[in-house]
Amino acid sequence: MKKSKKALLITFFVALFLLIAGKIIIGNMVRNAQNISVSMPDLQNVQDGNYTGEYSIVPVHVKVEVSVSNHQITNISILQHDNGLGSTAESIINDVMEEQSLDVDAVSGATVSSKCILKAVENAIEN
Repeated sequence: MKKSKKALLITFFVALFLLIAGKIIIGNMVRNAQNISVSMPDLQNVQDGNYTGEYSIVPVHVKVEVSVSNHQITNISILQHDNGLGSTAESIINDVMEEQSLDVDAVSGATVSSKCILKAVENAIEN
């Protein structure tokens, strides 16, 4: 009986350690993502066409295609989004097209994916 209690106690402390370590790692990833600067390139300097851009913040990788017509973003397609738990961030492309700006709020609970998507769009249209 003592061995099973000891094994249970060890299992509990290992699980607790992993939970705390995971929260710290995720918290650092979110803070790092929040500090990434995203700026809107001047669309007046962008010719009509389709542009591809990518960006990664471990463990998220995003590849987008941005369509520009008459100096406006007319479409954003997410070609690849390795997202962990951030698939809800994909809705941010609607805000970008509506505002014609990358200065939009990140999707709550999907900050890292939101920043990756915004940075991928920036990379596409600034090239």
